[in-house]
Order: sequence, then structure tokens, then C-alpha cells
Amino acid sequence: MYKSMDETHEVIPSAKRLVKSLRDIGYDFSTAIADIIDNSIEAGASEVDVSVGFYGDDSYVRISDNGNGMSKEELKEAMRYGSEREYGEDDLGKFGLGLKTASMSQCRCFSVASKTNGEISSYSWNLNHIEKTNKWEILSLKEETTIELINAPLSDHSGTVVLWESLDRIISFKDPSGEAARKKLISMCRELEAYLGMVFHKFLSGEISGKNLTISINGNPIQPWDPFARNEQDTKTLSPIKIKFVHDGSQDKIILQPYILPSKDKFSSPEAFNHLSGPAGWNQQQGFYIYRAHRLIQSGGWCGIRVRDEHTKLSRIELNFPPVFDNAFKINVAKMRTQLPIQIKEAIANAIRSPVLLAREYYDGEKRSTPTILNNSPKNNQNYISVPPIKQLDNIASKPGLPKMFTFDEIEQKANELASGNEKEIISRIFRHLRKNLMEGEK
Repeated sequence: MYKSMDETHEVIPSAKRLVKSLRDIGYDFSTAIADIIDNSIEAGASEVDVSVGFYGDDSYVRISDNGNGMSKEELKEAMRYGSEREYGEDDLGKFGLGLKTASMSQCRCFSVASKTNGEISSYSWNLNHIEKTNKWEILSLKEETTIELINAPLSDHSGTVVLWESLDRIISFKDPSGEAARKKLISMCRELEAYLGMVFHKFLSGEISGKNLTISINGNPIQPWDPFARNEQDTKTLSPIKIKFVHDGSQDKIILQPYILPSKDKFSSPEAFNHLSGPAGWNQQQGFYIYRAHRLIQSGGWCGIRVRDEHTKLSRIELNFPPVFDNAFKINVAKMRTQLPIQIKEAIANAIRSPVLLAREYYDGEKRSTPTILNNSPKNNQNYISVPPIKQLDNIASKPGLPKMFTFDEIEQKANELASGNEKEIISRIFRHLRKNLMEGEK
């Protein structure tokens, strides 16, 4: 047990070993740039430009914004691993690591320049220097070409620029100037465009009050990708579901907003249908779309509640949670993965049962009475449907040709009811392994 009079000894981590270890915490090219853009949004930026230059070993990635910018001391603190700052209720940051870990996951040297009140400050982290000195030292910029490249976007406004150089994780070819390297970088930029359009679609479409945003790649604006196809006439917006949640003394509501997307023949065009299939395809993109402070964290998957099914691929459910519940949702540093809190997982499973069954019915083409249209329909006048009670949907699911569906927990419970003696222990072990396997498959 710690006592205030205990003798203490400061133990500083090895800079060389820790920085190199932190390069591998889960980022890829797209998620790393998204983490940098999170900082731009927090800084009040309305424009972000990603510039990618292919010049062999001298290739670079530059992310610039027109946000508030930082003073010299603020920039020094932002360059610290585990920077100390207070995060607002809707801030996208969390650990004070994103700028550093995201950048170093892709390059061996990154620099940051920031302008506020007409003054530009700049510093860099260089892995070559860290390996040589094993010290937590940031460097002042001296290379004229780097200074010119990083300062150029700040010529007529405040803001911040992040410059990646020595792109060892991006251009890792024997011939860094060759055609293979060029094609890979082009492919990565295409994937980046799709990813940023999905992750920041609420900001890009102007849905978030006071946080309108444009993002461009080499001057080409990114278009938002709405996973719920709300501009399609036949998209069904079901009534929202609110679940009360208390965690570590904080209380709020988790909002579930279910949607049923149109079948292929109901889309406005084949191109629109293919576009809404998303990066992973229709079957993989069904399920939860989990947002933290309006920023998409998870796109598709059922978080271990159910398995993906061809018959439910039209079901997509928006789930929003505030940053105060970060620990409960187990969000990781790269903001790529999250888990449903165990305290409300069963409540969420029960809540989505009706919307998923209704989506299955639409997919299977079952005839049903006209859904209830609510008065508070969205501005684009799409169908806003009140979800029928579970009992009503049980009757639907029991119709010939559409077998009743059970949750994973219901199957386990039924198996235990029929088991006797040692069988229950075996069943428990099987379902425990199966649950773990399903959850790993959703990650």
C-alpha cells in the first residue's frame, strides 16, 4: 500500500524502446490520418486538406487545417507523449497520444507547425534522433525544404500543419521511386477517401451544428458517405430507442436509431445500390454503426449479439454514445474498435430484436399492413416508422417460410433447460467458446 512518506524513485521509460513499440498499436494509413483530423475538428477547423506527394524516398503526407492554431508553449505540450489537457464534453481526443502515435505509425519523422496571432511555431519528432540519443527530445526545424513545405498552407490564415516524412510504413519497396510504390500510394489514397467520407460523414454533410467541415485530398473534396441512405425514398427510418445507462457516477442515454435500407430494386439506381454496399459489401456492413461525439468508430457488425445473415443485410442501426462513457465502451487509442458495455448488452439485444425482424421481413418480401407514419418525420420526408411490439413480430416470424428467430442467449438458455447433470457444464463451456469466437469475428 502506498504511503505519503514512502521514498520514491522516478523511472523514466526508454524513449527508443517505447516510441518504437507505440508504432504498432493498431493504426493503418486511413485511421492514422483520421486521428489527425480529429484534432483539426477540435481546433475549430472548417477546412482540412490532405496533400500526398510521391517523390520516392522524399515522398510526404501533409495534413493542414484552418483551425485556431497553437502558441509555442501549447505546441510543445501537444508534442508530448501523453499531453496534459482538459477535454471538453464533445471533444474527439481522449488519451493525449493520437498526434504522436498516429504519425509515428506511418513515418520515422513528423513535424508540426502551428500559427496563431500571426506567429508560426514548429517542432518535430525524429526516430533517427531518438534511436541515437534514447531521449525524449523534440527538435526545432532547420531543413529549409521542410520549413517551406510545412509553412506554405499557413501563409494567409491561422491553423496547424502536420507533415510526415521518411514514410517507411507507407512506401516500403526496394525501389521507392518505382511503379509499384506509386500504384500502392494511389490505392491507399482511394481507400483514404472512402474511409474519411464514412467516418466524418456527419460533419461533411453539415449535420453537426457549428462544425461544418470540408476535407480534400490533393485539392479534391471528399463526399460524405451516409451508411443509412437517408436520401433514398424507400429507406425506412424506425422510431428511436433510448436506453438509460449509468457508469462510474455518470448517467446518460444511449440512443439507438434503426434503419431499413431499400432492396436492390427499390434503390434509385444500380450505382446508388452499389455505393451503399460500403467498403466491405452488403453482408459485412449490416449491424451497428457506433458513433462517439458524432464521429464514426465502428461501421457494421453485431458486437457478438447476433451473427451476420443475408436476410438481415438491410438492417443498419445507429448507436450514439458520449465520450463520458469511453471506458464503458472500451474505446481503443486508434478509435477503431469498441465493445458494448456488458451492463446494457442484453437490453440492446432485446431492443434491436424488433427492428431486425422487421428488416428481415422487408428483405423476404412479406406482405404486411401499412406501417404507422409518425408526424415528426425527418426533413427529407422519408418514411418514419413506429416499430411494432415484439409479440406482433413474433407472429410475423412464425409465418410459413419465415422461421422464428432466437437470440444467442435464448438458445443457450433453452439448451440448459433441456440438459441434465454434467451436460450443463459442457453446454456452458461450448457456448463460452462460441461467444468468444463470435465476438472476435466482429472485431
